[in-house]
Amino acid sequence: MSAAIHLDPTRTALLVVDVQKGFFTHDERSGPRSNPEGIANIAHLISAFRAARVPVIHVRHNSVEPASPFRPELPGNAVMDEAREIAGEWVVTKSVNSAFIGTDLESHLRAAGIATLVICGATANHCVETTVRMADNLGFEVTLVGDAVWAYGQTGPDGVRQSAASVHAMTLANIAGEFGRVTITKDIIAALAAPAPIGA
Repeated sequence: MSAAIHLDPTRTALLVVDVQKGFFTHDERSGPRSNPEGIANIAHLISAFRAARVPVIHVRHNSVEPASPFRPELPGNAVMDEAREIAGEWVVTKSVNSAFIGTDLESHLRAAGIATLVICGATANHCVETTVRMADNLGFEVTLVGDAVWAYGQTGPDGVRQSAASVHAMTLANIAGEFGRVTITKDIIAALAAPAPIGA
């Protein structure tokens, strides 16, 4: 995950997926997250993209499931303090896993000339992975920031419990080289600060 990264700031956006307070409920129900530094890294990415004047797009999950803490009328729908949008930043609301289904995200990106998406958020193996896969299928160049996502433990149909760390690692393995590039926060921030080479 340490190969040099080059970003064209005029054609890149940061997509921040579902960093909402409803995950505090998941923490209580599902146990510890895979990546305790995930929120801090997301905050670092948002700050770096803002400083570089590269678009930050926020995705928010408005659940229609009766028992979900992410329903629009519940406190869990609110964005975590570290990832709040500021004036001028676009917010996409969805009700399924993919940020592209039932939204105008794709048309917005096309109109803005965005070809590259840097994606972070929650959870790694649900809305983040689904959005990454679909972004790639739609022809966008995708980079998943592997230390700016998190996962929870999952029990498979065989009854075997997979740890949060295992679920996280498998998600990155699923994406890498197939649906996008996987990197880490510091390398994305370094790429924002470095001019792209001629012809990149």
